[in-house]
Amino acid sequence: MTLRRTSLQTLLLATLIVAVASLLHSQSELPSDEVSQEVLKFTRIYGALEANYMDPLDSEQVIYNGAARGGLSALDPFSSFFDPEQFEQLRQFTQGKSRGFGSVLYVQPGKILVLQTAEGSPSRRAGLGPGDEIVSVNGTRIDRLDLQSLINLLQQARSQTVRLGVIRPGRVVSEDFELHPAEVPTPSVDKSFLLAPGIAYLHINSFDIKTPQEVAEMIGKLGGGGLKGLLLDLRDNRGGVLDAATGLASVFLKPDLLVLTQRGRAVPEKDYRTFQTPAHFEMPIVVLVNGTTASAAEVFVAALQDHDRALVTGEPSFGKGVVESVATLSEGTGLALTTAQYFTPSGRSIQRPLPGTALADPDSSLKRGTNPNFHTDNGRPLASSGGILPDVTLESVVQDPWFNFLNQRGAFTGFASEYLTLHGKIKEDFEPDTATLDAFKSYLERQRVRTPEEYWGPDQEALRLRIKTELFNLVFGLASGDEIETRGDHQVKQAIELFPKINALLQPHPPNLATAPPKR
Repeated sequence: MTLRRTSLQTLLLATLIVAVASLLHSQSELPSDEVSQEVLKFTRIYGALEANYMDPLDSEQVIYNGAARGGLSALDPFSSFFDPEQFEQLRQFTQGKSRGFGSVLYVQPGKILVLQTAEGSPSRRAGLGPGDEIVSVNGTRIDRLDLQSLINLLQQARSQTVRLGVIRPGRVVSEDFELHPAEVPTPSVDKSFLLAPGIAYLHINSFDIKTPQEVAEMIGKLGGGGLKGLLLDLRDNRGGVLDAATGLASVFLKPDLLVLTQRGRAVPEKDYRTFQTPAHFEMPIVVLVNGTTASAAEVFVAALQDHDRALVTGEPSFGKGVVESVATLSEGTGLALTTAQYFTPSGRSIQRPLPGTALADPDSSLKRGTNPNFHTDNGRPLASSGGILPDVTLESVVQDPWFNFLNQRGAFTGFASEYLTLHGKIKEDFEPDTATLDAFKSYLERQRVRTPEEYWGPDQEALRLRIKTELFNLVFGLASGDEIETRGDHQVKQAIELFPKINALLQPHPPNLATAPPKR
């Protein structure tokens, strides 16, 4: 994202000047240029509202939330107006920071559990940890609040000193904690571990200015150049800072290779190329993507795919191939405006058509050449229908409605909390057995949740995995629970089996590989 400063007050003043000048002319002497005519339309509408609306107008509400947001939404889904609070959140996101207490919470009506606290955060310094139950916030009892009231309470508490009543695991009397909010780093690599001997796994949840450094450091900790393979999971990564995608591509590609080309009507064409980085890795790579892998994440994946550097697996990505330039306006507000498209090294446009918007048919005049056929460096054909199509499709698990209902209700976390109260802490070799499943069934009965036999039998493996994940979350922390869940992930288990086949699959005529069927 590019940052530039514009004064909103200047824009509004220019609008008023044009309006006043126009009013000095007769109705037959309308301004000749198109922009002035459109501005005059707006000022006439606003003048009519100001004169006739039943209550005095709040100009900020009408212009910021009405005209600005309404006008941008008519263009495309990505152009946005940010009020001061939203713009500050955007600034923190690009820097990989957030203001608060640095804890991940499980929130259900009447219940809040701590799942994780960030290193050096106010929560960690205060002594909070996995499994702690927050029973009061600033004197307000949690068990008396519905879900929305809980969320509102937590959002209000983020910006001020907060007093918490906390019950530690295995105890019944609460302790008091006082926390002071602070800026807390939010890592873009939220999962990392050795998936198999010599094979590292990293999940990258976003792209910010620190992402390339974070990824390089995590790879170094897991074995660095001695690794036999790397599984990069970019599922549900909605992108972020474009320069971070170029920086991360530079960690895996040779210097001076094209990552993307940016083209727009009012911006100069610009090539982004890889550069020399302190850490560089050449191990085989498998990348996982899905339907919410978007924007900068797609740029990074496309660069690795076009240069035959990684085998892309999973499901087709989202298809966001436009650039937003972010303007800093006055009074702490901001404007993100779509100004260009970007194209992969092979010349593909990632942007998928969006009917009913200005991107219904992305401008073909911006595309490189007229040849609709695109190929990787090795000569493999590439699709150009928007988004990134995987080299190998790995379909995700489709859960049944009953299992999804249990997840949404928070049944697994609730059961894990009760289980630990009754049985104490589990050990690292714990595996849910038949007795554990029976206890879970009894828990559901007490919660008045039916257990239909048509789902209970087929869901046994998934139930054991979710129960184990939640128990590890509460006892050993979110990182341990995430690892348990990831190792049981159907797509991850399929992806790791592809490492011995990477070289063959990256050739111009790869062997036929049947799409793996979904597994319940």
